[in-house]
Amino acid sequence: MDDDRAIEEILDTIGDKHAREVLAALSGEPRSAKELADACDLSLPTVYRRLELLQQYDLVTDQTLVADDGNHYKVFASNFESTVISLEDDEYKVRIYREENLPDRFSQLWDDLGNE
Repeated sequence: MDDDRAIEEILDTIGDKHAREVLAALSGEPRSAKELADACDLSLPTVYRRLELLQQYDLVTDQTLVADDGNHYKVFASNFESTVISLEDDEYKVRIYREENLPDRFSQLWDDLGNE
């Protein structure tokens, strides 16, 4: 997939109202799909569709847990801290900041300060 198409698809994804609600509900702590459905007042199928879409772009991760009764279930978590969308040279640029790229973020800030 080319970068322009990927950017369009990420923008479409975070432009979806239900996807944003799911992301907002995951900003504090990991939650199960049922907990997300309750918190966002959405149907379970709607939540699963949005989670699948968000996972395509690595915006959400999942982890399987075992309940006290032995049943397995997944919890979902946000996989980024912030997103910056900018318009440069007549095109959109999307930057997703994750914990693991903090040194990269510092380097970018340093470069930005040097260019002013």
